[in-house]
Amino acid sequence: MGETRGMRTAYSVETVRIAERELMARLPDGALMQRAAAGLAAACAELLGRVYGSRVVLLVGSGDNGGDALYAGARLARRGAGVVAVLLAPDRTHSGGLAALRRAGGTAVRGADAAEAPIRRADLVVDGIVGIGGKGGLRPDAAPLADLARESRAAVVAVDLPSGVEADSGEVRGAAVRADLTVTFGTHKPGLLVDPAKEYAGSVRLVDIGLSLPGEAELEALQHADVAALLPVPGAESDKYRRGVVGIVAGSARYPGAAVLAVAGALRGGAGAVRYVGPAGDAVIARFPETLVSNGSPERAGRVQAWVAGPGVGDDADSVAAVLKSDVPVLVDADGLRLAERDVVRARSAPTLLTPHAGEAAALLGVSRDEVEGARLASVRELAAAYGATVLLKGSTTLVADRGGGPVRVNSTGTAWLATAGSGDVLSGLTGSLLASGLGALDAGSVGAYLHGLAGRFAADGAPVGAYDVADAVREAWRDVMEG
Repeated sequence: MGETRGMRTAYSVETVRIAERELMARLPDGALMQRAAAGLAAACAELLGRVYGSRVVLLVGSGDNGGDALYAGARLARRGAGVVAVLLAPDRTHSGGLAALRRAGGTAVRGADAAEAPIRRADLVVDGIVGIGGKGGLRPDAAPLADLARESRAAVVAVDLPSGVEADSGEVRGAAVRADLTVTFGTHKPGLLVDPAKEYAGSVRLVDIGLSLPGEAELEALQHADVAALLPVPGAESDKYRRGVVGIVAGSARYPGAAVLAVAGALRGGAGAVRYVGPAGDAVIARFPETLVSNGSPERAGRVQAWVAGPGVGDDADSVAAVLKSDVPVLVDADGLRLAERDVVRARSAPTLLTPHAGEAAALLGVSRDEVEGARLASVRELAAAYGATVLLKGSTTLVADRGGGPVRVNSTGTAWLATAGSGDVLSGLTGSLLASGLGALDAGSVGAYLHGLAGRFAADGAPVGAYDVADAVREAWRDVMEG
């Protein structure tokens, strides 16, 4: 079965192991490893360009991961590559793979001390040190090899997962291999899609080895087709109220720009109208005269299908509390996250979507920012459980965890240029508009992050970008998605 062409999925190590055992029981002995090795060798050959005469070093650990590397090395050696295997656990090396390499003309050296000269001369280094079950970073004898490979001129290819990163959590708790390419088998592993581990994986190539994966995925990553299917499209009978009205509680005398940017995002998110409530009405009307503005309390602003509360509100706890008492979906961001009481959020019957960055998530969880950034997947799940809410954790890869559990959505359409003041306000307005148009909290958060990231790429185009530029590019991102 494997993955469909649409949504990208990642499964836990345990699920992968079960699927591998079931498949191996139906195949001749060693056939599954040969499938993996063939895919790995093909990827290496493509990266090398010319295999004949190239120099390849295999870093070989004790597990099946090392066996994959050895069999792939044998295939490359038969095509004329000079292949040297560095055996880091000589007594526990995969014997069949080593024999195949030697038959093909490859050689083997023992221990990390023998690795320096071959690595410095190599065109390609294949990381087969540790498999998907590895925990806690590389062992001291292997760690210098990771540094040496990175410092060399060689391209580095990781087998299934860069050694030293944790497959299920995406955590990196010590030294790890930094790959240019990771060739993974059967399915993506969560660590390949979630930072900080994702940074170590480089480009990722998925090799289908025929796995039939039981149960639920750990992670889902929407693709263009998935987002296009979720985007609200007005019909012939639509009017501004049928398309949804989103209410924005944002801005203050000190931060009027937050209100303008949240409204900018909301106007581009598919809702039929935007109501703004707060002290920055003049600034909002000056930029967006189509906005429905009031300066009273949210309860008196008129009917909305969803609220966005928090960007730039300062200490206006009353407005945030009023919005949380409503019976429609509410997105809480920025200052609103500090002002929203956990018990109030948990008691809501309508969906709540919290959109913290790592620092705000750390404050809500009572831990350090480093702890959140080092364990992003665990943090977003913990926050969703603690608040009984859907949580969108911003970052270079944005994670969205539903309040009911299930697969976490991961989004990586963004660009580092999105780390700019006000960008989060645009995301809040855009996502709130999607909530108002009828998407559930998980879908609204996922689609909002996808469009926002894509808009950031289009707006930046490799150069610095402002938040308003991102809002302006949402339409281009929307069209790009709808056109496939």
